[in-house]
Amino acid sequence: MTDALFIGIDGGGTHCRARIRDAQGALVGEGRGGPANIRLGPETVMASILAAARAAAAAGNLGEENVHRMHAGLGLAGAAQSKPLALFKSLPHPFASVSVDTDAYTAWLGATEGAEGAILILGTGSCGFAVVEGTRHSIGGYGSIISDGGSGAVIGREGLRRAVLAFDELGPRSALTDALLGHFGHSVEAIVDWADVATPGDFASFTPTILAHAAAGDPVATAIIAAAAAEADTLITRLLALGAPTVALLGGLAGPLTPWLSPHAHDHIVAARADAMDGAILMAQQHAMTCASDLSPRIRP
Repeated sequence: MTDALFIGIDGGGTHCRARIRDAQGALVGEGRGGPANIRLGPETVMASILAAARAAAAAGNLGEENVHRMHAGLGLAGAAQSKPLALFKSLPHPFASVSVDTDAYTAWLGATEGAEGAILILGTGSCGFAVVEGTRHSIGGYGSIISDGGSGAVIGREGLRRAVLAFDELGPRSALTDALLGHFGHSVEAIVDWADVATPGDFASFTPTILAHAAAGDPVATAIIAAAAAEADTLITRLLALGAPTVALLGGLAGPLTPWLSPHAHDHIVAARADAMDGAILMAQQHAMTCASDLSPRIRP
């Protein structure tokens, strides 16, 4: 397998990222594709993965035909849902081999390099994951409608909810609520029409605006971000209670929310050793080695 290529995919609700390394671990190229949450549909996810793989190959000056040399590790949001995962696995693919797990697992594998500990992903969605004494523990990550506290989707949805309340004079008005209403021409009907078809990533697109207003002292924005941090604190506390000695924060909101976390959470936060793409590559390498071992000649007595 000295000429093999390994590609790691970190697939979330907004986009997926791909990284290719050669058998010696050298970086070949990186690329991006569309959303890759399993719940969005198998064809959509596969298209996003292939787009990211081709972009990473092109960045490494590799022709598209080299995709067939790649052993792929796919860390995908929503992969804990067995039915859509089975549909996804039934699709044809061009890779040399494929291993699939949740984005939480590959993020954990990268962050800890397989050692005991926990991770908390704070991105479009949120999810806690720990491995303690060989046992997996997954916390949250069920989607922003019923779960995913501290996530961009929930923060964005709450911002719009507060804006609608302000419009009806059922809640406080602020610069944030004015800005969010202004985005929709001060029409609640427009917000409702938009929300009916919006994805978690669409809701999360308002999170930077809410964070900016919170940094400026806007009371509504401050309340939203403080509540999100409290939900992240709750997830961290649960991961520690499961026996994880430390928690690595990952995702686009890890940095912005860290200053809002409690002192107790800060005492247990550590830096990730590597990211989710390298975790997915490590999974691909482990899977490829297992496949190679299974295909090796047997010595019979």
